[in-house]
Amino acid sequence: MERWPALELASTIRHDGDGGVTDDLATLRGTTRWIDEQGDLPAGRVPAAGLVVDEELRLGIVALRRAVRALFAHAVAPAPPSPADARHLMPVDEALAHVNAMAAREPVAPQMDWPLHDAPTVRLLSAQDDPHVRIVAALARSAIDFLTGPQRERLRACTAPRCVRYFVRSHGRQEWCKPSCGNRARAARHYRSRRTAGEEPSPS
Repeated sequence: MERWPALELASTIRHDGDGGVTDDLATLRGTTRWIDEQGDLPAGRVPAAGLVVDEELRLGIVALRRAVRALFAHAVAPAPPSPADARHLMPVDEALAHVNAMAAREPVAPQMDWPLHDAPTVRLLSAQDDPHVRIVAALARSAIDFLTGPQRERLRACTAPRCVRYFVRSHGRQEWCKPSCGNRARAARHYRSRRTAGEEPSPS
């Protein structure tokens, strides 16, 4: 299954399983855990595992996430955005400028490798030594790649009750990010229909 770091970043705000919302990047420990789970970020092959996270890096990633989620909300419009931050989204022009600025902090040059008897591949050669700058820039480039690629047209905000995730639709009729959200949405729909039926006046 294809993974998109930008979508993973947006999904660090998620339903906590108890009716609320949790933030995986709320603490240094949580941010470190999330970065470790990313492995090597493909947009530049940044070695994320083992990176020492400080408060400046955490805040930088959180600020980038806010910009990415604003652009995701713009991408799914006119459908409603994720309810997690729908009331305080960053303006689109500001979000766009922020993502571009973060991507530009790491000068990179494409380098082609062509092993014998194999297909050529491309990697990015970085001129930036600071791993903190590199990881934020790689995440920003991943957001640019995601939002300029074909998956943008399939991006959706899950409509299940309490869910705040964005997801990439895998088939034309998909409404929810995962089966459990679909089950919850159908149960809520059934409950509403029964309650409405119960409120109807009885025939005289």
